[in-house]
Amino acid sequence: MTSPLFPGPISSRRTLFSSAGKAAAVLAAAAMTLSACSTGPASSSAAVTGAASGSTQFPVTIEHVFGKTTIEKQPTRVATVSWVNDDVAIALGVVPVGVPKNAWGGNDKGSTPWKDAALEKLGAGFGSAKAPVQYSETDGINFTEIAKLNPDVILAAYSGLTEEDYKKLSEIAPVVAHPEVAYGTSWQDSTTIIGKALGKEAEAAKLVSDTEATIKDKVGRFPQIEGKSFIYGNLEPAKGDGVNVYTANDNRPRFLSEIGMTLAPVVTDNSKGSKEFYIPWSAEKANELQSDIFVTWVPDASTTEAIKADPLLGQIPAIKNGALVADSDNTLTLSISASSPLSLPWSLDTFLPQLASAADAVK
Repeated sequence: MTSPLFPGPISSRRTLFSSAGKAAAVLAAAAMTLSACSTGPASSSAAVTGAASGSTQFPVTIEHVFGKTTIEKQPTRVATVSWVNDDVAIALGVVPVGVPKNAWGGNDKGSTPWKDAALEKLGAGFGSAKAPVQYSETDGINFTEIAKLNPDVILAAYSGLTEEDYKKLSEIAPVVAHPEVAYGTSWQDSTTIIGKALGKEAEAAKLVSDTEATIKDKVGRFPQIEGKSFIYGNLEPAKGDGVNVYTANDNRPRFLSEIGMTLAPVVTDNSKGSKEFYIPWSAEKANELQSDIFVTWVPDASTTEAIKADPLLGQIPAIKNGALVADSDNTLTLSISASSPLSLPWSLDTFLPQLASAADAVK
């Protein structure tokens, strides 16, 4: 079963960062967040201790899924893994010494349009002397390349680190791991956590506020989105197991909920108590996936038509009603899935009209 996260088994998302380096193919995306109507940093179990908001005093201690990490002094050499973390650091004016390549959804620089623009403003565009070193994560964390950079801190607030990964990275530098659910950290929480780790707590709070205001303004131009029920999933025509449905633990549904939409009860009811980011759904029961709008990702336009024509997937109510959002732009998919303060403002001028068009089709 493939996924819009990456062109490989969906279960590989959990194992990409295994220290054994046996992950499936390159990842492409992960989270979505932001609120139009009820904005504000999403809650998490992350606890960051230190000075009061304004100017961070070191040392600081950050709690995460593997325990606590203490950063003794303000980092000057920052390395990142996964996605989002590098975007946040750059958005806070910090150029990392090393970042992962965007091998899926990226450009010929192994980067993204929003990252390139932000780095250029900092005088550190790829190809320049001040640019971050890039390393591949196709086969998992590149411990060797990260160690060569001698970082002061390794940012993984949004990631799927295993405990083994965490321990191995901690031998290189203090590691800021995800607070609770793998790949489940909202961009607001990632920004807040990373801001504290970098000694930029006040700047992080302003970045969250400014980004939320920008997105609230953009979402406000499409009032028809408000209140519509949705399912965000992955569809594969002509396969009996051709559906994966993302749960409230995933940042994509979280984003749609926070801009005023409602996660369909069929998803909520069937994922109660789950800590997984998705639930598999038999295509034989596709007609039970009741919602106003169905959102997915496709590799090309022909797949969209195949979904509509599929005798099982075509029975999904939203698809029958013409309310399918199926984008085939990998960069756009990446920008929304691995959402950050840089990627969301870049993406929404394209994505929101797609949602609005589907909302207009709702009877």
